[in-house]
Amino acid sequence: MAMSFRGLSRPNASCAMAAAEHSKNTFMELQRKKVHRYVIFKVDEKKREVVVEKIGGPAESYDDFVAALPENDCRFAVYDFDFVTSDNCQKSKIFFIAWSPSTSRIRAKMLYATSKDQFRRELDGIHYEIQATDPTEMDLEVIKERAH
Repeated sequence: MAMSFRGLSRPNASCAMAAAEHSKNTFMELQRKKVHRYVIFKVDEKKREVVVEKIGGPAESYDDFVAALPENDCRFAVYDFDFVTSDNCQKSKIFFIAWSPSTSRIRAKMLYATSKDQFRRELDGIHYEIQATDPTEMDLEVIKERAH
């Protein structure tokens, strides 16, 4: 009996999920072609990979992005933040956001935690990483501060 819970949960929770080819391509479109403002990724346990859940168009705002994240479940996301520097240069920084709300299930938190590093490595060209457990930790002011 002692083994029942531990034996079932360990193999899956510790296996990192690779990025689906489509996820990498979508990230490259955001990075190189600037056709997306953000991409939200979801771990698909059945396929054992990280897949694209939602794409935000270039006109979408940061508020649209935050509203697209589930309130009670984990996600990975990339956000292309445009800003103007003090010497009036237009710049852009790509943020990787690991969204893990405190209200999400423990299993989901473990799954995303064990998949994060490998997935993040597969996305080449990220400038900053933010780990957020509630919306205030990824507030637009936090993003602005990190980007400058």
